[in-house]
Amino acid sequence: MKHKLPTLGMVCPFPLIEAQKAMDELPSGDELVIDFDCTQATESLPRWAAEAGHIVTNYEQLDDASWTITIQKK
Repeated sequence: MKHKLPTLGMVCPFPLIEAQKAMDELPSGDELVIDFDCTQATESLPRWAAEAGHIVTNYEQLDDASWTITIQKK
């Protein structure tokens, strides 16, 4: 199951903090779709996902200043 976490407009490090909290609530195998516009999160979100053992299933730039990442919980 996919869950959306809208973090557009949040300053760093809040997209990462909110993603960590949301992921704790998800069952294993579910995906968290995070839309964000904080440039620091372009590195911190995928790094955190990898370090936590989660799988990045999608990661793309939406426009000049926003991105989306989908992380599957381990």
